[in-house]
Amino acid sequence: MSSLKELRNRITSVRSTQKITKAMQMVAASKLRRAQTQAESGRPYADRMAGLMSSLVANLAAPDDAPKLLVGTGSDAVHLIVVATSERGLCGGFNTNIVRAARVQINELTEAGKTVKILCIGRKGREMLKREHGDLIVDTIDLSHVRQIGFEDAAPIGRRLVEMFEAEEFDACTLYYSRFVSVMSQVVTPLQLVPWRMTETEETEDTSGRAAALTEFEPDEAEILAELLPSNLTIQVYHSLLENAASEQGARMTAMDSATRNAGDMIDRLTLNYNRTRQAQITKELIEIISGAEAL
Repeated sequence: MSSLKELRNRITSVRSTQKITKAMQMVAASKLRRAQTQAESGRPYADRMAGLMSSLVANLAAPDDAPKLLVGTGSDAVHLIVVATSERGLCGGFNTNIVRAARVQINELTEAGKTVKILCIGRKGREMLKREHGDLIVDTIDLSHVRQIGFEDAAPIGRRLVEMFEAEEFDACTLYYSRFVSVMSQVVTPLQLVPWRMTETEETEDTSGRAAALTEFEPDEAEILAELLPSNLTIQVYHSLLENAASEQGARMTAMDSATRNAGDMIDRLTLNYNRTRQAQITKELIEIISGAEAL
């Protein structure tokens, strides 16, 4: 049985931890409001951009003349997996879920005889992947200095992906991030950046007739796509980082709330144990005093 001093020290330690987790929960809640607003504001622009791309592809007169960013290199031997995670921990299963999904595809591609390269956005992704796939990591993009994700932070990443593709360093590129649904729900989402692929939502809109309206483009679709595809890639990266930022704060807020409640439950149990131990010692001392008085 633990002594009263040990129980007091444990109660004090857990209370200190509870104060920290409570403070982190409040900070995450404050950051979540901004991140969620930013992510939700960016969705319409990203969706409209993707819709425009879908319309251009649907009206493309000569598919053979389409830019390589759209149709690819004609091979899928080399795959670049971009893993977007956070720079800090204490956010529940946020990083673990993203890395787990990316690791599944990495293993599948490796077993199929493909060459896999990994580009990490965020320190946590590299830490979790370097033990098993350290030789596949080509670089890590550090965003620890960024307080609030802006387009200027995503633009260099987009340019680098385009430069790597033009240098024939990969044939296909997939970005893994976490899409924000609510504070309690974040969905790990793979987004194929190269070659560009129409999502299921865009396909549904196109077949419904809204995106299939007759449209004349000047200059032709191939020239417009050649200009828009690099910009679209950067926009999709930016949108993914915004979703990731909101998901990270939502996951951290939920994790810290759970940790705070668990600390409260532990304090209650330790306090009950402390009171019982203290009462037992008092009872023991009283019995010894009464027994000694009767012996006299």
